[in-house]
Amino acid sequence: MQKKLTNPIIPGFYPDPSICRVGEDYYLACSSFELCPGVPVFHSRDLAHWEQICYAMTLENGFHMERNSGVGGVMAPTLRYHDGLFYIINTNFGDRGNYIVTAENPAGPWSEPHWLDDVPGIDASLFFDDDGQAYILGTGDVWDNGTGVKERGIWLAKYDVGHFRMLGEPVTIFNSALRVGASPESPHLYHVGDYYYLIIAEGGTEHYHAVMAARSRELFGFYEGNPANPVMTHRHMGFQSPIINVGHADLVELPDGSWYAVLLASRLIEGKCKNLGRETFICPVVWERGWPLFSPKTGKIEWEYDAPLCLVRDAESLEGSGDAAAAGLWTDGNREEGAAGMPGEPGGDAGSGKSGFGLVREEFDSETLDFCWSFWGRPYRDFYKIADSALHLKCIRQSLAEELRPMTFDMEKSEAYETAFLACRQCSIHTTVTCQMKFLPAGQESAGLAVVQAMNHQYHLERAKSQGRQVLRLMLYTADYNVPPYFPGFASTTCEQVIAETPWEAEKIVLRLEIRGERFRVCFGETRDELRELCVADGELINPEKVGCMTGTMIGMYATGNGEDCENWAEFGWFEME
Repeated sequence: MQKKLTNPIIPGFYPDPSICRVGEDYYLACSSFELCPGVPVFHSRDLAHWEQICYAMTLENGFHMERNSGVGGVMAPTLRYHDGLFYIINTNFGDRGNYIVTAENPAGPWSEPHWLDDVPGIDASLFFDDDGQAYILGTGDVWDNGTGVKERGIWLAKYDVGHFRMLGEPVTIFNSALRVGASPESPHLYHVGDYYYLIIAEGGTEHYHAVMAARSRELFGFYEGNPANPVMTHRHMGFQSPIINVGHADLVELPDGSWYAVLLASRLIEGKCKNLGRETFICPVVWERGWPLFSPKTGKIEWEYDAPLCLVRDAESLEGSGDAAAAGLWTDGNREEGAAGMPGEPGGDAGSGKSGFGLVREEFDSETLDFCWSFWGRPYRDFYKIADSALHLKCIRQSLAEELRPMTFDMEKSEAYETAFLACRQCSIHTTVTCQMKFLPAGQESAGLAVVQAMNHQYHLERAKSQGRQVLRLMLYTADYNVPPYFPGFASTTCEQVIAETPWEAEKIVLRLEIRGERFRVCFGETRDELRELCVADGELINPEKVGCMTGTMIGMYATGNGEDCENWAEFGWFEME
């Protein structure tokens, strides 16, 4: 039977993929926005099975990120390898802007950020030409339309990677593939044959997202657009396509000379919602008449493709040698992530099997956490600990649904915007999450299980004290705002609503969310085997259609003092996502 590549190859909130190959190994980095640790890095030998090997941005190398709207933070990394060193170039919207981190081992440790004060705009990318010379390119208002007004375009400059500085002024090489095309961004450059090829995203990262191609015989020439642009999009398929928002591609050449593209897309839930956010997909690419042709024969992203024959042969030979891990685990299809200290700490034991894409079983029997776990914003205080086979979260003042702020660079590095929230990405449309909690609220604090989208669209299944009674309740939070948080004049109002409430006096409780598409069945009880229904909630109320789907659903455990610092802690004995 022909082996397959099954989409999405990395399910859940793992957008903006960038890929590079070193020998027989493939490495891929994704955006993480306001999550901490940041910029997950994956490894594969077959393009089908991916294992997370680290986070590039961690507490150890000075990563700063604040919890705010969810759509800020670090996004659109480019991962490249040259002369024994791995590079990630990225923009941190919660810190000083553009930066580069490097590593000799892609599993880390990664260097502290080299801040690029001379690099303008966003979505910067690195390109190493055949002679080893480095170049930097990015997005900004650099195209003169003839009226004196600068429009969005792509710029390129020679770069000194040894000293992290540009060599000369940036040169505008492209504006947009379509006349007044929206949001030309995320450029990647490749030297193939006689041409330099520019691949960019255009149309915005929602329904009208697309991949565009341009080329030039001269590196600093003005690039001609492909007459067939867009070379990949699903926007012409309407709003009911099961795969939507396709764009933001990066190319990789295989040892046999064949090519593939990794790109982002979203799975549509019940024909209208994209709660999982943007995920990592793959498709084959062939070269036809001097241009890249994405997903030949169908021209759209398919749910599966035949695996590359060269990688299948390599995998089969490795299977015969008994090296199942190197063989890519073709036979069982398991995707597993490893443990690495607290999330992102380098040097851990990858491949522990405790968690995977959409499968998490955590007994908190180790002081380390698997890569699947993330905080929202960098934790500056010791509000969490793992002890006595339990996760302990302190009811700090900050809540998950505080009022949103405009996005700015150089945010204050303090504990003001951290949250006691430890969560995993929802990776499957149908997901069941269960946890055991020990908590007795004394005042206005609360703790429990939360489903979090961006822009304060959240459900909280929480223990709380209401009008002097101990209760269990489901809270709905949504936000109204005037413009996106990265636009001037941003203002918002967060609204809360009690969906269901019932008395609950016991200190221990088991909480469960059964998510079936947009139907959220909420259950509780004394044990896992004795659960009863609290209510059924509508997941569409927190879907990201209103706020955009740059991020995806995070589900996890939290504790808060709801505006007051207190000494109460919530204790979680175990957590399951399946």
